[in-house]
Amino acid sequence: MNTARVTAYAKLNLTLDITGREAGYHLLDSLVCSIDLSDLIVVRRRRDRLVNVYMHGMGSEEIPPEQNNAFRAAEAFVKEFSTPGADITVYKNIPIGAGLGGSSADAAGAINALAKLYGVADRAALRALAAEYGSDTAYMLDGGFARIRGRGEKIERLEGCPRLYFLLICPESGVSAGQCYAEWDEMSLAGAERTERAIGALRAGDRETFGALLGNDLYPAAARLNADAARAAEEAASFSPLGSAMTGSGSAAFAWFENEEFTRWAKSRYRGKYRTFCVKTTDPGEKRAGWRSPFALSDEERGL
Repeated sequence: MNTARVTAYAKLNLTLDITGREAGYHLLDSLVCSIDLSDLIVVRRRRDRLVNVYMHGMGSEEIPPEQNNAFRAAEAFVKEFSTPGADITVYKNIPIGAGLGGSSADAAGAINALAKLYGVADRAALRALAAEYGSDTAYMLDGGFARIRGRGEKIERLEGCPRLYFLLICPESGVSAGQCYAEWDEMSLAGAERTERAIGALRAGDRETFGALLGNDLYPAAARLNADAARAAEEAASFSPLGSAMTGSGSAAFAWFENEEFTRWAKSRYRGKYRTFCVKTTDPGEKRAGWRSPFALSDEERGL
C-alpha cells in the first residue's frame, strides 16, 4: 500500500460542564458526538522519514507547520513507531475556530491514516500518542458518542445512542479557547452538572428532558468575547428546536431537530449571515444495521 485515506469527523459538545481545576487545567464533563461534517486526509508513503503536510480549504493554507496539529502528530507517529515518513494532504471542510474540533480531527485523522498505511494496530499506543495533541484528539481516533471527563483523557464510549439531526450555524470569526477559559475564570461563573442527566435522558429516549439539558458552561464567556458567538446561539434557539447550544468554546451553535426534514426546513428559513450546515451524528466505529432510535419508539415500547 502506497496511499491511504481516512475521513476525519467534526464533533459537537452536546453538553459541556466545567467541574474544577487541576494543575492549571480546567476539568470537564462533556457529552460529545461525531457529526458527518468532515475533512479528508490522504497520506502517501515516502522512502525517507520526512513528513510534509499540505492544507487545502477553509483558509488552512496559512497555518504554519509548527502550529499544525496534523503535522506535529504525524512527525510524532514516525518517531514513535519507527516508520518511513509521508506526504499528507488535508482537504478541509470543517470550519476553523468554531468549536468543532477541526484541528484535533486532523491530528487524529493523520494518525489513523498513517496507522492504516504502515500497519500499526496498537490502538492503546495510538490513543496515548493522540492525547499529546489536543484534549479531543484521543477521542477523535474512534469518535461516536462519548462522555469525556477530566482534561479529556477519560473517555467513555456510549454505544447504541440515537442518530440526531442538527442545523449548525457557523460564524466566520472564531473564539480562542484559551481566552474563553480565562474569561470564564474572570467572570467567576459556576459550573453546571447536566452531563450525567443528559446521558440518562438520551438513553431513555426522553426528548424533552434531553433537549432542556443541552448546554455549555463556556457560553457566557464566549458571548462576551465574540458577539458572533452570541448571535449564532440566539439564531439557533430562534427556530424553537428540541434543544440548542454552543459547541466547544464557540463560535458555532447548533439546533437539534426531530429529523432530517425539519433540519432542512430550518436551513431553508435561515435569514442570517452565517454559514449553515445540515448535519447528523455518525459513529465510525459502530455498525448500525437493524438499529432503531429510541426517540422513534412509542411510550409503551420504551416502557413509560
